[in-house]
Amino acid sequence: MRRRPLRRFQLSGGFGAVEKFLVEYKSAMEKKLAEYKCNTNEAIQLKLVRFAEDLDNDSTTFNPEYSHQIFGDDETVFGYKGLKIILYYNAGNLSTLFRIEYASKVSENFDCVEADDVESKIREIIPPGFCTNTDDFISLLEKEVNFKPFGTLLHTYSVHNKEAGENITYEIYKADMTCTGFREYHERLQTFLMWFIETASFIDVDDERWNYFLVFEKYNKDGATLFATVGYMTVYNYYVYPDKTRPRVSQMLILPPFQGEGHGAQLFETVHRYYISSPVVLDITAEDPSENYVKLRDFVLVKLCQDLPCFSPDKLMQGFSQDMVTEAQQKLKINKQHARRVYEILRLRVTDMGDAEQSRGYRLDIKRRLIGPYKKKQRDLAKMRRCLRPEELTNQMNQIDISMQHEQLEESFQQLVSDYRRIIERLAQA
Repeated sequence: MRRRPLRRFQLSGGFGAVEKFLVEYKSAMEKKLAEYKCNTNEAIQLKLVRFAEDLDNDSTTFNPEYSHQIFGDDETVFGYKGLKIILYYNAGNLSTLFRIEYASKVSENFDCVEADDVESKIREIIPPGFCTNTDDFISLLEKEVNFKPFGTLLHTYSVHNKEAGENITYEIYKADMTCTGFREYHERLQTFLMWFIETASFIDVDDERWNYFLVFEKYNKDGATLFATVGYMTVYNYYVYPDKTRPRVSQMLILPPFQGEGHGAQLFETVHRYYISSPVVLDITAEDPSENYVKLRDFVLVKLCQDLPCFSPDKLMQGFSQDMVTEAQQKLKINKQHARRVYEILRLRVTDMGDAEQSRGYRLDIKRRLIGPYKKKQRDLAKMRRCLRPEELTNQMNQIDISMQHEQLEESFQQLVSDYRRIIERLAQA
């Protein structure tokens, strides 16, 4: 039996044409698939709902600053066009509506690629019991009249609202896990951390050393007084031998609709005053504070310290002293590092920077502190001279450029003065 010769598959143009076809096909597929990539910071829609009309009011919607802890460093999901991840909360109790909407979803036509499972990722951080349809959510909204803040009232203040033309009242409470319903409420509240604090993590609420401080707005609805969640702070009470504690601020968040109205300063000062009154508290610190937190802390601590005798103008011009450290610690539970920053800000306020002598004195005083890390490098270099081989020493010396250090020192000084001036300006308006 005679066999037929095998025929080779041929494409006009040979292998060059095949390569071109594959490249073009890959490019077309990548372009097509790119249409199904969504930025999760834009897709997630958050809302604090007071009235049913808020559900259709785009002006009450806000988006996360971060979503990398849920959706990865690139903060994207694949598989959807027009994706909306709806996370609406009742303003007070934070009962939640969670729903996913999209215009279209990737199908098997794309070489069996699958869309990311968005729902399971969101379910990892929101507690069970959420609504998935609007009617159920609205029915819970009607029960908001029964919601009351948790814990003990610490402070009441008001902020003038230009749009409403009236003063709005706010209250700050201290709560703990023994408050009825607070554990479930906190589970809903802490989900906001993932969207607005870059390195957020959930805390162990079974540890009794945690304290919780909450800010609420009082508002009227159909003649009744209701409460809306504004923000909160968590503080952990560390033990200090032999009989003291050192409260450390772990998390602080003012929700976006309320930012820029001074609530952060009110919350910080209220919490600080709460701990000042305790004889077992040594001082108050913060865990890995952000740049914005440091500026807020500077403002509040300067406000508290400015009337202490040791921070009088004449003593400020004499330089930082142990009396300042002692009085700030004993009267306001402020540690030495923070007292030093308070001194630098208040001294700048009383220094005439247009006067050459005063300006020079202030600059040298600040730079003596700033130069500390650079002097440490010089001491380290001196040690290296005694133990490193010549080529290793040369490598280390190349990393310590003296002229570069002077430039960095001046830049640090100018940035610090700029930050301090903004605090002084805010103090003048307070």
